[in-house]
Amino acid sequence: MRIRLGHLAVAIGLFAVEVAIALWWRDRFVRPYLGDVLAVAMVHFGLRGVTPLNAAGASAWAFGLGVAIELGQAAHVLALVGLQDNALARVVFGGVFDPSDLVCYGLGGALAFLVDRMGMGRSVIGAKRAA
Repeated sequence: MRIRLGHLAVAIGLFAVEVAIALWWRDRFVRPYLGDVLAVAMVHFGLRGVTPLNAAGASAWAFGLGVAIELGQAAHVLALVGLQDNALARVVFGGVFDPSDLVCYGLGGALAFLVDRMGMGRSVIGAKRAA
């Protein structure tokens, strides 16, 4: 198993930003839009940190997860499983379908891919070195 420390550090930093946004930010741009962009980027870097996925694969999976969650909102999955009143579930999965979120997820995946390809170092634990 390969662990990419730089990617994990970015994912943890983005998680901290996401928590701060969820707890303290009340506006009409950062929380609803930038938060969605950063959420997909956080998943991308988390996946890159602990899986063998390349940048394109991690972006695709992160975007796909965002789309799946958004479609789950459209289908009212939280209500179907009895979690519509659970505050943590509503923060993690959201509660209202919004097509603009899909655009944010696409932007987050694309930006994460570009940042990953342009600037991430090669700090890896457990990788085999070429002889």
